[in-house]
Amino acid sequence: MHKIFIDGSAGTTGLRIYDRLSERKDVELIILDEENRKNIHARKEAINKSDIAFLCLPDAASVEAVSLVENDNTAIIDTSTAHRTDSAWTYGFPELTGYREKIALSKRIANPGCHASGFISLVAPLVENGLIKSDAELSCFSLTGYSGGGKKMIADYECDFPEKKLEAPGMYGNSQKHKHLPEMARICGLEIAPVFCPIVAPYYSGMQVTVPLHGIKKSDVADIYNGYYNYKDNGLVYFEPDAESLGTLYAGEFSGRDNMQISVCGNDERLILVSRFDNLGKGASGAAIQNMNILMGIAENFGLEDKR
Repeated sequence: MHKIFIDGSAGTTGLRIYDRLSERKDVELIILDEENRKNIHARKEAINKSDIAFLCLPDAASVEAVSLVENDNTAIIDTSTAHRTDSAWTYGFPELTGYREKIALSKRIANPGCHASGFISLVAPLVENGLIKSDAELSCFSLTGYSGGGKKMIADYECDFPEKKLEAPGMYGNSQKHKHLPEMARICGLEIAPVFCPIVAPYYSGMQVTVPLHGIKKSDVADIYNGYYNYKDNGLVYFEPDAESLGTLYAGEFSGRDNMQISVCGNDERLILVSRFDNLGKGASGAAIQNMNILMGIAENFGLEDKR
């Protein structure tokens, strides 16, 4: 039985990982009491006793936690931004070509960012297959539920008298320096980061990431996606070939699920690539558990909500 430690289990992502794993019989959770939850010596001992440790911490704290590892056996899955573009770490998106095999052998896995997961799922296969050039100037619009902002934002939205402005969607990251941009460009093999417009809206969870394209045949995109994302390999990403027949595509429709649906809408003049998933699922804790399952050598979707 694998021993698992969640460092930062009180945060949104950590709590959801804990909730999932506490119901499983194939893992043993190492749990610190409230008095020792932030004690560096207790955390160090727990990390080194674990087979797999999840880091659900701010960037600086994640870097510190990695420095506490004193053995060659403990595998780290870091959900922060700290190591996502570090070449010494494996990027934890197994559906990308060759990444599943790297994750299975890695002791240092950087869990993808939520917005980045949607963008990468759409763009990386097209760059890899030459349909989008590495010097392409792209844009991305991403809609997320407020749970992606963590405990404080959740409290702001769910208090008895939320501010009037929270009744409508809000655009943030307006400086074009959003923390997900480096991984979005690097993992896709792009020379130029996209113009990125993230939006937070007044619903709890669910994401819809879109990328517009001009002058690319819809059938060419569909052919690549259809061959790239294959559920037979236990991945959590699937291609919906006829999304337009679904009518309105709602951003919160995948709330509570751990899989991701991608699609392409439009015509050969103007296309919109669409990725829908839960920012707390495939965008965070679901992806982290998927990577843990790979390390354990079991089905990637074990213990996850993976229904279509």
